[in-house]
Amino acid sequence: MSAPSRAALVTGSTDGIGRNAALALARAGMFVVVTGRGEKQGKETCEAIEAAGGSAALVLADLADVNAVSRLAEVAVDTAGGHIDVLVNNAAVPYYAPTEKTSASDFDAVIAVNLRAPLLLTGLLAPAMARRGDGVIVNMTGTAAQFGVPGLSLFGAAKAALGSMTRTWAAEYGRFGVRVNAIELGAIRTPRADAVAHDLLDAYGAAIPAGRPGDPDEVAQVIEFLTTPAAKYIQGAVLPVDGGMLVTSPTAPPPTELPRPWE
Repeated sequence: MSAPSRAALVTGSTDGIGRNAALALARAGMFVVVTGRGEKQGKETCEAIEAAGGSAALVLADLADVNAVSRLAEVAVDTAGGHIDVLVNNAAVPYYAPTEKTSASDFDAVIAVNLRAPLLLTGLLAPAMARRGDGVIVNMTGTAAQFGVPGLSLFGAAKAALGSMTRTWAAEYGRFGVRVNAIELGAIRTPRADAVAHDLLDAYGAAIPAGRPGDPDEVAQVIEFLTTPAAKYIQGAVLPVDGGMLVTSPTAPPPTELPRPWE
């Protein structure tokens, strides 16, 4: 098999949406740098890619660590043969709590991974893309950025900020051939989400036009599309992949275990 001409770095690709995205990009012919904190899961992702005829390498990294983010960018470029052509900022720390129970350390932990890491990785990798005149960055935001959901003040704010960064990065790098877009996720039934919020996913799914939660592979296919020439005139967009959540009533009843602020 000849060496892939394009290489992708997908953060949080040891499981969930990131794993599906890594598999999709590998099927499209890219060399994929898989990264996350779980070595076992990361190796399984790489093995799945290679079993399907693709090429991948695992680079473990904790994106909460500023130095680890810098090392990841450097090692990813070296591992991929000197260039990263596609960056998928997928990794995120899920966070669900009433505002009055959100601490400063919670804030720092969520912002570090959900916002600071994408900012730093983009700053480290996008200039080289711009010098080559070609590159794609896909950020993962969420519908919580668009409407109020009890318990998601911090998570929603981080995703809203990433959407804003998406538009700014498109303005900064677009003229140099780097396309920057985002996917705004609705209720997606990843294994992790299903384990902690199965009933809530069903509630949201029942309330939207699609009538069900989304599947990670449905998101991965949109990520892949955004990396193709067919999407070359899409710049700075935040594309909902939400089953229609934002065009109908987006709220579902809050879970009963969410405390009331005055109790």
